[in-house]
Amino acid sequence: MRGALFGPVQSPAVRRGAVAAMASAALLLTAACSGDGDGGSSGQPAAPTASGSSAPPASPSRSAEPPPAKGSAEVVSTLTEKLKSPWGLAALPGGDLLVSSRDEGTVHRIDGESGKQTLLGSVPGVSASGEGGLLGLAVSSTFGADQMVYAYFTTASDNRIVRMSYDEKRPAGQQLGAPDTVLRGIPKGSVHNGGRIAFGPDKMLYAGTGETGDTGLAQDKESLAGKILRMTPDGEPVHGNPEADSVVYSYGHRNVQGLAWDKDKRLWAAEFGQDTWDELNLIEPGGNYGWPEVEGKKGEAGFIDPVAQWKTSEASPSGIAYAKGSIWMAGLRGERLWRIPLSGDSAKEPYAAPQAFLEEKHGRLRTVVSAGSDRLWLVTSNTDGRGTPKSGDDEVLQVEVE
Repeated sequence: MRGALFGPVQSPAVRRGAVAAMASAALLLTAACSGDGDGGSSGQPAAPTASGSSAPPASPSRSAEPPPAKGSAEVVSTLTEKLKSPWGLAALPGGDLLVSSRDEGTVHRIDGESGKQTLLGSVPGVSASGEGGLLGLAVSSTFGADQMVYAYFTTASDNRIVRMSYDEKRPAGQQLGAPDTVLRGIPKGSVHNGGRIAFGPDKMLYAGTGETGDTGLAQDKESLAGKILRMTPDGEPVHGNPEADSVVYSYGHRNVQGLAWDKDKRLWAAEFGQDTWDELNLIEPGGNYGWPEVEGKKGEAGFIDPVAQWKTSEASPSGIAYAKGSIWMAGLRGERLWRIPLSGDSAKEPYAAPQAFLEEKHGRLRTVVSAGSDRLWLVTSNTDGRGTPKSGDDEVLQVEVE
Protein backbone atom coordinates (compact mmCIF):
# COMPACT_ATOMS: atom_id res chain seq x y z
CA MET A 1 0.00 0.00 0.00
CA ARG A 2 1.31 3.42 -1.00
CA GLY A 3 0.60 4.92 2.39
CA ALA A 4 -1.68 4.46 5.35
CA LEU A 5 -5.03 6.01 4.63
CA PHE A 6 -4.86 8.23 7.69
CA GLY A 7 -1.08 8.69 7.74
CA PRO A 8 0.75 12.03 7.44
CA VAL A 9 0.64 13.86 4.12
CA GLN A 10 3.75 13.46 2.03
CA SER A 11 5.21 16.52 0.39
CA PRO A 12 5.85 16.18 -3.36
CA ALA A 13 9.59 16.03 -2.71
CA VAL A 14 9.22 13.26 -0.15
CA ARG A 15 6.84 11.43 -2.39
CA ARG A 16 9.24 11.48 -5.33
CA GLY A 17 11.97 10.14 -3.13
CA ALA A 18 9.74 7.28 -2.09
CA VAL A 19 8.71 6.28 -5.61
CA ALA A 20 11.77 4.19 -6.38
CA ALA A 21 11.64 2.38 -3.04
CA MET A 22 7.98 1.57 -3.48
CA ALA A 23 7.88 0.91 -7.23
CA SER A 24 7.89 -2.85 -6.78
CA ALA A 25 5.12 -2.85 -4.19
CA ALA A 26 1.88 -4.11 -5.72
CA LEU A 27 -1.13 -1.95 -4.88
CA LEU A 28 -4.74 -2.98 -4.75
CA LEU A 29 -5.90 -0.67 -5.72
CA THR A 30 -10.91 33.26 -2.50
CA ALA A 31 -14.08 33.31 -3.35
CA ALA A 32 -16.70 30.96 -4.64
CA CYS A 33 -15.78 29.47 -7.97
CA SER A 34 -17.18 31.40 -10.89
CA GLY A 35 -19.32 33.34 -8.48
CA ASP A 36 -20.92 29.97 -7.73
CA GLY A 37 -18.77 28.89 -4.84
CA ASP A 38 -18.32 25.61 -6.64
CA GLY A 39 -14.94 24.39 -7.65
CA GLY A 40 -17.12 22.23 -9.79
CA SER A 41 -16.59 16.45 -13.61
CA SER A 42 -15.95 13.36 -15.19
CA GLY A 43 -16.81 12.67 -18.71
CA GLN A 44 -16.34 9.04 -19.56
CA PRO A 45 -13.16 8.55 -21.61
CA ALA A 46 -12.96 6.80 -24.93
CA ALA A 47 -12.34 3.07 -24.88
CA PRO A 48 -8.80 2.11 -23.80
CA THR A 49 -6.34 1.03 -26.47
CA ALA A 50 -5.75 -2.66 -26.82
CA SER A 51 -2.00 -2.25 -26.48
CA GLY A 52 -2.10 -0.70 -23.02
CA SER A 53 0.69 1.69 -24.09
CA SER A 54 1.81 4.26 -21.52
CA ALA A 55 2.52 6.84 -24.22
CA PRO A 56 0.49 10.06 -24.04
CA PRO A 57 -2.70 10.25 -26.12
CA ALA A 58 -2.25 10.70 -29.84
CA SER A 59 -1.81 14.06 -31.52
CA PRO A 60 -4.82 15.55 -33.31
CA SER A 61 -5.66 13.96 -36.62
CA ARG A 62 -7.69 15.48 -39.43
CA SER A 63 -11.37 14.58 -39.14
CA ALA A 64 -13.04 13.37 -42.32
CA GLU A 65 -16.21 15.30 -41.58
CA PRO A 66 -16.92 17.82 -38.81
CA PRO A 67 -20.15 17.65 -36.79
CA PRO A 68 -23.07 19.82 -37.88
CA ALA A 69 -22.92 23.44 -36.76
CA LYS A 70 -26.25 23.07 -34.98
CA GLY A 71 -27.17 20.18 -32.73
CA SER A 72 -29.91 19.12 -30.36
CA ALA A 73 -30.36 17.73 -26.84
CA GLU A 74 -33.58 16.30 -25.42
CA VAL A 75 -34.21 14.60 -22.08
CA VAL A 76 -35.92 11.33 -22.97
CA SER A 77 -36.20 9.77 -19.50
CA THR A 78 -35.38 10.07 -15.81
CA LEU A 79 -33.36 7.02 -14.83
CA THR A 80 -33.43 7.57 -11.06
CA GLU A 81 -34.15 10.28 -8.51
CA LYS A 82 -33.82 11.34 -4.86
CA LEU A 83 -30.03 11.18 -4.87
CA LYS A 84 -28.26 13.17 -2.15
CA SER A 85 -25.41 15.48 -3.25
CA PRO A 86 -24.41 13.29 -6.23
CA TRP A 87 -21.00 14.11 -7.71
CA GLY A 88 -19.09 11.35 -9.49
CA LEU A 89 -20.65 9.01 -12.05
CA ALA A 90 -18.99 6.00 -13.71
CA ALA A 91 -20.38 3.44 -16.13
CA LEU A 92 -19.95 -0.27 -15.44
CA PRO A 93 -19.63 -2.88 -18.18
CA GLY A 94 -23.17 -3.85 -19.10
CA GLY A 95 -24.68 -0.40 -18.66
CA ASP A 96 -25.24 0.07 -14.93
CA LEU A 97 -23.82 3.15 -13.19
CA LEU A 98 -21.95 3.98 -9.99
CA VAL A 99 -22.68 7.32 -8.33
CA SER A 100 -20.98 8.98 -5.37
CA SER A 101 -22.55 11.19 -2.71
CA ARG A 102 -20.21 14.08 -1.91
CA ASP A 103 -21.62 14.80 1.53
CA GLU A 104 -22.57 11.30 2.70
CA GLY A 105 -19.43 9.57 1.44
CA THR A 106 -21.38 6.68 -0.08
CA VAL A 107 -21.38 4.88 -3.42
CA HIS A 108 -24.56 3.47 -4.98
CA ARG A 109 -25.09 1.28 -8.02
CA ILE A 110 -27.91 2.34 -10.35
CA ASP A 111 -29.52 -0.21 -12.62
CA GLY A 112 -29.16 1.16 -16.15
CA GLU A 113 -32.71 0.10 -17.11
CA SER A 114 -34.89 0.23 -13.99
CA GLY A 115 -33.01 2.93 -12.08
CA LYS A 116 -33.02 0.83 -8.91
CA GLN A 117 -30.40 2.00 -6.41
CA THR A 118 -28.23 -0.41 -4.42
CA LEU A 119 -25.85 0.81 -1.72
CA LEU A 120 -22.32 -0.51 -2.24
CA GLY A 121 -20.99 1.05 0.94
CA SER A 122 -19.37 4.06 2.54
CA VAL A 123 -15.80 5.17 1.85
CA PRO A 124 -13.91 5.51 5.15
CA GLY A 125 -11.91 8.66 5.75
CA VAL A 126 -14.12 11.06 3.79
CA SER A 127 -14.30 14.50 5.41
CA ALA A 128 -17.11 16.41 3.72
CA SER A 129 -17.18 20.15 4.15
CA GLY A 130 -17.43 23.10 1.79
CA GLU A 131 -16.71 21.80 -1.69
CA GLY A 132 -14.84 18.76 -0.37
CA GLY A 133 -16.06 15.23 0.21
CA LEU A 134 -16.44 12.10 -1.92
CA LEU A 135 -15.99 13.44 -5.45
CA GLY A 136 -14.99 11.63 -8.65
CA LEU A 137 -15.35 7.95 -9.43
CA ALA A 138 -13.69 5.85 -12.13
CA VAL A 139 -13.91 2.18 -13.03
CA SER A 140 -10.61 0.43 -13.71
CA SER A 141 -9.76 0.04 -17.40
CA THR A 142 -9.31 -3.66 -16.58
CA PHE A 143 -12.45 -3.91 -14.45
CA GLY A 144 -13.44 -7.28 -15.88
CA ALA A 145 -10.27 -8.77 -14.40
CA ASP A 146 -9.72 -6.78 -11.20
CA GLN A 147 -13.16 -5.35 -10.20
CA MET A 148 -11.52 -2.15 -8.97
CA VAL A 149 -13.32 1.16 -8.39
CA TYR A 150 -11.27 4.36 -7.98
CA ALA A 151 -12.40 7.37 -5.95
CA TYR A 152 -11.10 10.90 -5.34
CA PHE A 153 -12.03 12.36 -1.97
CA THR A 154 -11.22 14.87 0.73
CA THR A 155 -9.88 13.72 4.10
CA ALA A 156 -9.15 15.73 7.23
CA SER A 157 -5.66 16.46 5.88
CA ASP A 158 -5.63 16.28 2.07
CA ASN A 159 -7.33 15.16 -1.12
CA ARG A 160 -6.38 11.69 -2.30
CA ILE A 161 -7.15 8.93 -4.76
CA VAL A 162 -7.88 5.39 -3.59
CA ARG A 163 -9.04 2.17 -5.16
CA MET A 164 -11.40 -0.41 -3.71
CA SER A 165 -12.40 -3.90 -4.78
CA TYR A 166 -16.07 -4.30 -5.61
CA ASP A 167 -17.88 -7.56 -4.87
CA GLU A 168 -21.55 -7.43 -5.87
CA LYS A 169 -22.13 -10.85 -4.32
CA ARG A 170 -21.74 -9.43 -0.83
CA PRO A 171 -24.73 -7.93 1.03
CA ALA A 172 -25.78 -4.42 0.10
CA GLY A 173 -23.74 -1.86 2.02
CA GLN A 174 -20.78 -4.23 2.33
CA GLN A 175 -19.69 -4.55 -1.29
CA LEU A 176 -16.65 -2.24 -1.23
CA GLY A 177 -13.30 -3.45 0.04
CA ALA A 178 -10.95 -1.38 2.20
CA PRO A 179 -9.44 1.59 0.34
CA ASP A 180 -5.89 1.31 -0.97
CA THR A 181 -4.23 4.70 -1.34
CA VAL A 182 -3.06 5.32 -4.90
CA LEU A 183 -2.02 8.99 -4.54
CA ARG A 184 -2.06 11.19 -1.47
CA GLY A 185 -0.98 14.70 -0.55
CA ILE A 186 -3.15 16.65 -3.01
CA PRO A 187 -3.79 19.94 -1.18
CA LYS A 188 -7.33 20.47 0.13
CA GLY A 189 -9.39 23.57 0.81
CA SER A 190 -12.91 24.67 1.58
CA VAL A 191 -13.13 25.49 -2.14
CA HIS A 192 -11.40 24.41 -5.37
CA ASN A 193 -10.70 20.76 -4.65
CA GLY A 194 -10.99 19.59 -8.27
CA GLY A 195 -12.01 15.96 -8.01
CA ARG A 196 -12.62 14.48 -11.45
CA ILE A 197 -10.77 11.26 -12.29
CA ALA A 198 -10.90 9.19 -15.48
CA PHE A 199 -8.94 6.51 -17.31
CA GLY A 200 -7.66 7.68 -20.68
CA PRO A 201 -7.30 5.83 -23.99
CA ASP A 202 -3.76 4.96 -22.87
CA LYS A 203 -5.17 3.14 -19.78
CA MET A 204 -3.50 5.69 -17.51
CA LEU A 205 -5.35 7.46 -14.69
CA TYR A 206 -5.93 11.22 -14.98
CA ALA A 207 -7.10 13.59 -12.26
CA GLY A 208 -8.13 17.25 -12.23
CA THR A 209 -7.21 19.21 -9.10
CA GLY A 210 -7.92 22.70 -7.79
CA GLU A 211 -5.65 25.30 -6.23
CA THR A 212 -7.70 25.35 -2.97
CA GLY A 213 -8.00 29.14 -3.13
CA ASP A 214 -4.22 29.53 -2.78
CA THR A 215 -3.68 30.85 -6.29
CA GLY A 216 0.11 30.55 -6.25
CA LEU A 217 -0.07 26.76 -6.10
CA ALA A 218 -1.34 26.59 -9.69
CA GLN A 219 2.02 27.83 -11.05
CA ASP A 220 4.11 25.77 -8.58
CA LYS A 221 5.07 22.58 -10.41
CA GLU A 222 6.20 21.06 -7.11
CA SER A 223 2.60 21.17 -5.86
CA LEU A 224 -0.19 18.79 -6.95
CA ALA A 225 -2.76 21.60 -6.67
CA GLY A 226 -4.14 23.43 -9.71
CA LYS A 227 -3.01 20.67 -12.07
CA ILE A 228 -4.03 17.84 -14.32
CA LEU A 229 -2.24 14.70 -13.16
CA ARG A 230 -1.36 11.59 -15.16
CA MET A 231 -0.30 8.39 -13.44
CA THR A 232 -0.28 4.62 -13.72
CA PRO A 233 -3.17 2.74 -12.08
CA ASP A 234 -0.79 2.32 -9.13
CA GLY A 235 -0.23 6.08 -8.81
CA GLU A 236 3.28 6.25 -10.28
CA PRO A 237 4.56 8.82 -12.79
CA VAL A 238 4.16 7.64 -16.39
CA HIS A 239 6.83 7.42 -19.06
CA GLY A 240 6.11 10.33 -21.36
CA ASN A 241 5.06 12.76 -18.62
CA PRO A 242 6.71 16.20 -18.86
CA GLU A 243 8.98 15.30 -15.90
CA ALA A 244 9.98 11.71 -15.38
CA ASP A 245 9.56 11.74 -11.60
CA SER A 246 6.29 13.68 -11.45
CA VAL A 247 2.61 12.92 -12.05
CA VAL A 248 2.03 16.57 -13.09
CA TYR A 249 0.80 16.64 -16.69
CA SER A 250 -0.30 20.27 -17.08
CA TYR A 251 -0.44 23.25 -14.73
CA GLY A 252 -1.75 26.77 -14.27
CA HIS A 253 -5.31 25.58 -13.60
CA ARG A 254 -7.77 27.15 -11.18
CA ASN A 255 -10.18 24.27 -10.65
CA VAL A 256 -10.53 21.38 -13.11
CA GLN A 257 -13.67 19.27 -12.78
CA GLY A 258 -14.23 18.04 -16.34
CA LEU A 259 -12.07 15.55 -18.28
CA ALA A 260 -12.91 13.84 -21.58
CA TRP A 261 -11.24 12.52 -24.73
CA ASP A 262 -12.48 12.96 -28.28
CA LYS A 263 -12.28 10.36 -31.07
CA ASP A 264 -8.77 11.56 -31.91
CA LYS A 265 -7.69 10.81 -28.31
CA ARG A 266 -7.23 14.48 -27.49
CA LEU A 267 -7.73 15.38 -23.83
CA TRP A 268 -10.18 18.19 -23.02
CA ALA A 269 -10.74 19.83 -19.63
CA ALA A 270 -13.37 22.20 -18.24
CA GLU A 271 -12.22 24.79 -15.73
CA PHE A 272 -13.89 27.30 -13.44
CA GLY A 273 -12.89 30.90 -13.90
CA GLN A 274 -13.03 33.47 -11.14
CA ASP A 275 -15.14 36.46 -12.08
CA THR A 276 -14.83 36.73 -15.84
CA TRP A 277 -14.26 33.60 -17.95
CA ASP A 278 -14.90 29.88 -17.56
CA GLU A 279 -12.86 27.75 -19.93
CA LEU A 280 -12.75 24.65 -22.12
CA ASN A 281 -9.11 23.74 -22.72
CA LEU A 282 -7.34 21.33 -25.04
CA ILE A 283 -4.62 19.83 -22.86
CA GLU A 284 -1.00 19.60 -23.99
CA PRO A 285 1.65 17.78 -21.92
CA GLY A 286 3.59 20.35 -19.90
CA GLY A 287 1.22 23.15 -20.92
CA ASN A 288 0.77 26.22 -18.71
CA TYR A 289 -2.87 27.32 -18.74
CA GLY A 290 -2.22 30.63 -17.09
CA TRP A 291 -3.96 30.84 -13.75
CA PRO A 292 -3.62 33.13 -11.83
CA GLU A 293 -1.67 35.25 -14.32
CA VAL A 294 -4.39 35.15 -16.98
CA GLU A 295 -8.06 34.17 -17.16
CA GLY A 296 -9.69 33.40 -20.49
CA LYS A 297 -8.25 34.25 -23.91
CA LYS A 298 -5.39 36.73 -23.52
CA GLY A 299 -2.91 35.70 -26.21
CA GLU A 300 0.03 36.11 -23.83
CA ALA A 301 3.31 34.33 -24.57
CA GLY A 302 4.01 31.29 -22.41
CA PHE A 303 0.35 30.54 -21.67
CA ILE A 304 -2.15 28.38 -23.56
CA ASP A 305 -5.48 30.05 -24.31
CA PRO A 306 -8.76 28.17 -23.93
CA VAL A 307 -10.49 26.86 -27.04
CA ALA A 308 -13.79 28.28 -25.79
CA GLN A 309 -14.81 30.57 -22.94
CA TRP A 310 -18.02 31.64 -21.21
CA LYS A 311 -19.15 34.28 -18.78
CA THR A 312 -19.23 32.70 -15.34
CA SER A 313 -22.98 33.33 -15.05
CA GLU A 314 -23.55 31.17 -18.14
CA ALA A 315 -21.49 28.14 -17.22
CA SER A 316 -19.58 27.37 -14.01
CA PRO A 317 -18.69 24.08 -15.70
CA SER A 318 -18.27 20.75 -13.98
CA GLY A 319 -18.42 17.50 -15.94
CA ILE A 320 -17.82 17.04 -19.67
CA ALA A 321 -18.29 14.15 -22.09
CA TYR A 322 -17.70 13.51 -25.79
CA ALA A 323 -20.50 12.40 -28.12
CA LYS A 324 -21.52 12.99 -31.76
CA GLY A 325 -18.42 15.00 -32.60
CA SER A 326 -18.91 17.48 -29.76
CA ILE A 327 -17.91 18.10 -26.19
CA TRP A 328 -20.95 18.34 -23.90
CA MET A 329 -20.40 20.44 -20.77
CA ALA A 330 -22.61 20.54 -17.65
CA GLY A 331 -23.16 23.97 -16.10
CA LEU A 332 -23.80 24.54 -12.41
CA ARG A 333 -24.52 28.21 -11.96
CA GLY A 334 -25.45 28.43 -15.65
CA GLU A 335 -28.02 25.62 -15.24
CA ARG A 336 -27.60 24.46 -18.82
CA LEU A 337 -25.89 21.85 -21.00
CA TRP A 338 -23.42 23.25 -23.52
CA ARG A 339 -22.55 21.67 -26.87
CA ILE A 340 -19.14 22.55 -28.32
CA PRO A 341 -18.70 21.04 -31.83
CA LEU A 342 -15.09 20.12 -32.52
CA SER A 343 -12.98 20.32 -35.64
CA GLY A 344 -10.31 17.65 -35.83
CA ASP A 345 -7.99 19.77 -37.95
CA SER A 346 -7.97 22.85 -35.71
CA ALA A 347 -7.54 23.22 -31.97
CA LYS A 348 -7.75 27.01 -31.97
CA GLU A 349 -11.53 27.38 -32.16
CA PRO A 350 -14.63 25.14 -32.05
CA TYR A 351 -15.97 24.14 -35.45
CA ALA A 352 -19.04 26.30 -34.74
CA ALA A 353 -20.35 28.46 -31.91
CA PRO A 354 -21.25 26.61 -28.70
CA GLN A 355 -24.97 26.01 -28.13
CA ALA A 356 -26.86 25.93 -24.83
CA PHE A 357 -29.64 23.42 -24.08
CA LEU A 358 -31.98 22.64 -21.16
CA GLU A 359 -31.49 26.15 -19.78
CA GLU A 360 -32.98 26.46 -16.28
CA LYS A 361 -35.11 23.34 -16.83
CA HIS A 362 -33.40 20.99 -14.39
CA GLY A 363 -31.43 23.31 -12.15
CA ARG A 364 -27.72 22.90 -11.58
CA LEU A 365 -26.01 20.25 -13.73
CA ARG A 366 -22.98 18.48 -12.22
CA THR A 367 -21.83 15.50 -14.23
CA VAL A 368 -22.28 14.21 -17.77
CA VAL A 369 -21.18 10.80 -19.05
CA SER A 370 -21.45 9.20 -22.49
CA ALA A 371 -24.15 6.53 -22.67
CA GLY A 372 -23.58 5.43 -26.27
CA SER A 373 -23.26 7.09 -29.64
CA ASP A 374 -26.15 9.53 -29.23
CA ARG A 375 -27.00 9.34 -25.52
CA LEU A 376 -25.70 11.00 -22.37
CA TRP A 377 -26.26 10.45 -18.66
CA LEU A 378 -26.72 13.83 -16.97
CA VAL A 379 -26.65 14.33 -13.18
CA THR A 380 -28.37 17.28 -11.50
CA SER A 381 -26.84 19.01 -8.46
CA ASN A 382 -29.59 20.77 -6.55
CA THR A 383 -29.03 19.14 -3.12
CA ASP A 384 -25.44 20.33 -2.75
CA GLY A 385 -26.32 23.33 -0.59
CA ARG A 386 -26.30 25.85 -3.46
CA GLY A 387 -29.25 24.73 -5.51
CA THR A 388 -33.01 24.90 -4.97
CA PRO A 389 -34.18 21.29 -4.68
CA LYS A 390 -37.51 20.30 -6.15
CA SER A 391 -39.46 17.11 -5.63
CA GLY A 392 -37.38 14.19 -6.87
CA ASP A 393 -33.99 15.89 -6.76
CA ASP A 394 -31.34 14.92 -7.43
CA GLU A 395 -31.76 12.96 -10.64
CA VAL A 396 -29.91 11.06 -13.34
CA LEU A 397 -31.40 12.00 -16.72
CA GLN A 398 -30.98 10.26 -20.06
CA VAL A 399 -30.41 12.78 -22.84
CA GLU A 400 -30.55 12.13 -26.59
CA VAL A 401 -28.13 14.35 -28.49
CA GLU A 402 -27.19 15.20 -32.06
